[in-house]
Amino acid sequence: MKTSQWHLKIGQSLTLTIKKMGINGEGIGYWRNHVIFVPQVLPGEIATIEITHIAPNYLRGRLIKLKKTSPHRNLQPPVLAKQVGGLELAHLLYPQQLSYKQAMLHEALRHFRPRGWQKYHIQPTIGMNDPWHYRNKAQFPIRIVNGKLICGLFKPGSHTIVDCLEMPTQGSLTLSILQRLVPLIQSFNLPIYQPESNSGILKTLVVRENPSTNQAQLTFITNSWKLPQKRALIAAINQKIPEVISIAQNFNPGTTSLIWGTDTKILWGQSHLIETIGKIQFQLSPAAFFQLNLTQTEKLYQVVQQMLNPRPTDTIVDAYAGVGTIGLSLAAQVQTVIGSEISPAAVRDANANAQLNHLTNAHYECGRTAQLYPQWLQRGLQPSAVIVDPPRTGLEPEFLQFLNQSHLSKIIYLSCNPSTWARDLRTLSQVYHIQTIQPVDMFPQTPHVESVTLLKRRRSSKQSNRNFE
Repeated sequence: MKTSQWHLKIGQSLTLTIKKMGINGEGIGYWRNHVIFVPQVLPGEIATIEITHIAPNYLRGRLIKLKKTSPHRNLQPPVLAKQVGGLELAHLLYPQQLSYKQAMLHEALRHFRPRGWQKYHIQPTIGMNDPWHYRNKAQFPIRIVNGKLICGLFKPGSHTIVDCLEMPTQGSLTLSILQRLVPLIQSFNLPIYQPESNSGILKTLVVRENPSTNQAQLTFITNSWKLPQKRALIAAINQKIPEVISIAQNFNPGTTSLIWGTDTKILWGQSHLIETIGKIQFQLSPAAFFQLNLTQTEKLYQVVQQMLNPRPTDTIVDAYAGVGTIGLSLAAQVQTVIGSEISPAAVRDANANAQLNHLTNAHYECGRTAQLYPQWLQRGLQPSAVIVDPPRTGLEPEFLQFLNQSHLSKIIYLSCNPSTWARDLRTLSQVYHIQTIQPVDMFPQTPHVESVTLLKRRRSSKQSNRNFE
């Protein structure tokens, strides 16, 4: 049994007062000035915990019993909250979840200390009226467990699947489809993937819903292009699950944790699912990235529009654009939108979506933003503003330098990772003044927070000829 330098052992019990919450939603307490992380506990609570992990600089524990309970505790969390990811904050009442997410932005700024960070104004987090059943897409692996077909999510840190066909953050239509689909798959006795031997065929079920039209897109992710009894299975789905308007197959023979392979084919039905944000329609291929919470996405883009305050003469750069959702939502109000995205499939979807909405002033190119942006400037592009929505890794260092050197008047930075966002602000704040920060809760019941930040060039910095206010 492992013993720490503090004479604690794995399995040992302690009584701990929780002082604050960490970036992953866990409670944080201290034992002889050493930090202990414990999931499912809240600040102010006194808990009996069991040590589960010992590292040189910290400990991890699990909750055994609460001796004092926070008034902010949700006393009726979902049953799945302690079994799978995606419900890390379900034990915290929703108003306090929103405050926590605002506090996580403050904490990231305190850690990275961009210029003038103490004076940054972080608005209260924009939340949901109903913070449940918001995810419009389910990606659930499927396995045989103790002779039973299970469809769900993995237990954190394991390869054990938990049945999640009642997952309370999933859209009701995705759950309904999976609840009817799993018995169908079982009735056809399809070969289910076995990771231990890398055998079997069916690995993951993916359902994307459009609740406003009551339609959905279904994708089978398989270990082989073979799909036994394919015609009979499709016929059964048509009869039993009429909401499915598209059935696709994605080939992923890999043994990594990646869900999707590179090749997808339509087996039956429509090639795309149509979704709408505001007044703009988007056609989504099976593997296309799209926001998972459309209610909050509309609020998010309203924030972007308010910060941008677009004019008919403006040229907007939509960087890290995905399928063009942000840029296309603005295109009718500006002169030009030009976007960058590293995924060829996403670029094809973005340009197809521009055509679908008759937006002739929006164009997307494939490549790294750090490479495309200086090329655009050399071609004479004079952007009024740049909107960036990078992945969790944040902005590329070269692109950060281009932004600081290109005499932009305004940047709008959307972020899903407070740490890389605050790190990037440390560079951008040398040239830009951070005007306002608006957190938006895209993923209730989880510690994830999206933020929109408005940056304007400092008056002391050299101004471009274009004035964007």
